[in-house]
Amino acid sequence: MPIVVDIDVMLARRKMSVGELADRVGITPANLAVLKNGRAKAVRFSTLAALCEVLTCQPGDLLRWEAEGAEDVVDAGDAMDADGTVGASGE
Repeated sequence: MPIVVDIDVMLARRKMSVGELADRVGITPANLAVLKNGRAKAVRFSTLAALCEVLTCQPGDLLRWEAEGAEDVVDAGDAMDADGTVGASGE
């Protein structure tokens, strides 16, 4: 899945355990582990807001998008057309 969850990074920065975070957010440690390990299919905004409040961070500190097969992806600005022009087609 291209959405990566970095809760463990914030836990380490805040020197907080999963159990303590779960207690302060109001979710079970098992549900937090599902989210933390990237197995969750969804997250409620209220849960995300509570995580951000407890960890004093922004949603972008906890979630980030990573292209699948990122090493194969070429930035549109770096792409070269067959005629040697650079940029997205139609420009």
